[in-house]
Amino acid sequence: MPGSIFRQEVMQATGSTWEEWVIRLQQSVDPQWSHEGIAAHIGEQYEASEQWSEWLAVMYGQVLGRIPVGVTKDAGVQIGVRKTIAASKERVWDYLVSQEGLKLWAGDVSSFILQKGEVYQSKEGLFGKLTVVKPYHKLRLTWQRPEWDNPSRLQMYVLSAKGDKTTVAIHQEMLDDIYVREVMRRHWEEKLNELTRRLQDEPM
Repeated sequence: MPGSIFRQEVMQATGSTWEEWVIRLQQSVDPQWSHEGIAAHIGEQYEASEQWSEWLAVMYGQVLGRIPVGVTKDAGVQIGVRKTIAASKERVWDYLVSQEGLKLWAGDVSSFILQKGEVYQSKEGLFGKLTVVKPYHKLRLTWQRPEWDNPSRLQMYVLSAKGDKTTVAIHQEMLDDIYVREVMRRHWEEKLNELTRRLQDEPM
């Protein structure tokens, strides 16, 4: 079922609750229609924007039993992003766990001990707990924004790549729904781009 973030934003964008949309679509959509057909119907029949026609079609597809990309039985809704950076594995790791680097993935935290069981909360309200710490390789933690109903599970890998480069891979699972998945995909892509810019700007 959609989480509170999607519910709030669909109401704000369309003036109707998710429950109202479900009733409306149950009355007007043939379950055999394709995703494209449902999205077109929503746009034409209810004058929804192209973006919200797409989102409503995807979400309603789940009501019909369709499984969208990014949803698995074990990990729920998940997203994975990665980026290869022209810097050594050690340099990337040391930056990520520095006070400045922590802001990219844990927020502005006053103190942060890199050990299993460490609980953190940032000034922005982001909070969670470290569950796996393998220096220069992997971090696993719970990760929750203050407005979220449930925590997600975040894994971050630092992997050696050819030519003294490093791949940073971020995998986040147990997200509320695929709307939040898209929000987080954009978030982590932006953070990895920022990480790349910062390391390239710094002296070796």
